[in-house]
Amino acid sequence: MNRSEKKQTTIGEMDVAAETANEFEVAAHLREHQKRFESSPDPQFDFIVCGSGSSGSVVARRLAENKEVRVLLLEAGPSDDTAGVLDPEQWPSNLGSKRDWVFVAEPNPHLNGRTYPLSMGKTLGGGSSINVMVWAQGHKNDWEFFASEVGDAAWNYSSIQTIYRRIENWSGAPDTRRGTSGPVYVQPSPNLSSVAQATLLSAATAGFKVFDSPNGEMMEHNEGTARTDTIIRSGRRQSVFRSYVLPLMHQSNLTVLTNALVLRVVLAANRAIGVDFVQGGKVQRVHVAREVILSMGALNTPRVLMHSGIGDGHELNKVGITLRHHLPAVGKNFQDHIAFPCVWEFTQKPDPVVMHSECTLYAQSDSTLTGPDILHCSLGFPATSQEYASFLPEYGWTMFAGLAQPKSRGSVHLASNDPTASVLINTNALSDPEDLKAARISIEISREVGNAAPLRSYVKREVSPGSSAMSDLDDFIRRAASTFWHPSGTARMGRSHTSVVDGDLKVHGIEGLRIADSSVMPRITTGNTMAPCVVIGERAAESLKREHNLAELSSHETVLGA
Repeated sequence: MNRSEKKQTTIGEMDVAAETANEFEVAAHLREHQKRFESSPDPQFDFIVCGSGSSGSVVARRLAENKEVRVLLLEAGPSDDTAGVLDPEQWPSNLGSKRDWVFVAEPNPHLNGRTYPLSMGKTLGGGSSINVMVWAQGHKNDWEFFASEVGDAAWNYSSIQTIYRRIENWSGAPDTRRGTSGPVYVQPSPNLSSVAQATLLSAATAGFKVFDSPNGEMMEHNEGTARTDTIIRSGRRQSVFRSYVLPLMHQSNLTVLTNALVLRVVLAANRAIGVDFVQGGKVQRVHVAREVILSMGALNTPRVLMHSGIGDGHELNKVGITLRHHLPAVGKNFQDHIAFPCVWEFTQKPDPVVMHSECTLYAQSDSTLTGPDILHCSLGFPATSQEYASFLPEYGWTMFAGLAQPKSRGSVHLASNDPTASVLINTNALSDPEDLKAARISIEISREVGNAAPLRSYVKREVSPGSSAMSDLDDFIRRAASTFWHPSGTARMGRSHTSVVDGDLKVHGIEGLRIADSSVMPRITTGNTMAPCVVIGERAAESLKREHNLAELSSHETVLGA
């Protein structure tokens, strides 16, 4: 081993040691925060943030940067100090675990009456702690659409790019579009496998331009492929909670509580004055002096709104909840990226087996579209729906062929007036015929790439759909359809009766209540939703600090806290 290799090894060992120290640090801070909360005779905070995911962690951090502001961050799940979260290759172990909400969609007539699981993060960091760690900024057209829906240029592509440059710590090839000193460490998928390299070559063979990154320039084009950007650093996941909140957990003005399930927002007339939550079997009420921010995702945020009496009056009446504010758009406009896994068997076991996504591809099903409507992500192991599980090989790779801009819309409903009960999720996937058309093209592209010459030496056979399924491709699509785990849109922002929040993410008709998570998206972003949720958190924090006259930290203080 030469001197350079020795230096790299030493740095790697230091990173692992630091991460191990952080794991103990999280546990110690959580005990301290719980004790501090329990010892307070009348707990009241300036701001209460419900949900520690990719938006909530950002809001809590930005507010708590002002040490005069008291911030409470409530997380329904446990701590994140487990190998399933911290080790990128163990992310599938989170699915179905205590760190997963284990949501299940309702039977869908457009999928032959099938249902499927909708895993969502239930731990510190939310989805950013259990997902596949893909950092996708969203297409230029997504942000222009957001801006047009609310009539606010602060949501347009140029403004959002400024935010990304502020929050990214980009470690890839130099790019003036990317930030290099922010709290979120982003790098190209590390140690790109030979299969992933061949996949990019195969995509080029199929006519797709290969970009240096799936973000930046590629998000200004209609099609392309690239090595995935990830939040993996030195072989460890860097969740949004660990990037944003952990560095401030020593501050006495920030309180983080885990295993704290939010039941409802407490209202006085048309103003939020606190929240009720249950922890350890005990229902507790905590009051707020300024605002409550709901950041629980597109499934739990509408649950809490409706149990607070905010929603469609007719629906609330059916389950015995008193209407406090009629807002019929709550729970509507559900969207998700739908996937149709295409699987190939390897000629031999890869070394190593790569569990995270290494490549991504965007395409158009129709050249007249203004942006991509097809999304592909590669996985280094075989994965499919339950319908085809028995056909999976021991070793293989998967191209998650999917829809980036589905036309179908679903909805989220309450099952009862029990605030601890799960919601009913009608995904309505493939209800729009245009989605079925785009799905066919998405699978055809996947097969063209997967069967191209650069991949042939790695592939033994195409497992699914396979030539036999091509005789009835629509049946394969309905039986194979699953999810990218990107629920969105159920509390959309806008200016009409079909919206729930305005451009500053304030809930229409309710004072002191905002929403910051994927539910506010008027339409789902083109690609994985974690990075756009970080931006949504930043936008919410900007509005909160402006309206409540919270002093900005100096740039020196911000860097030290990052």
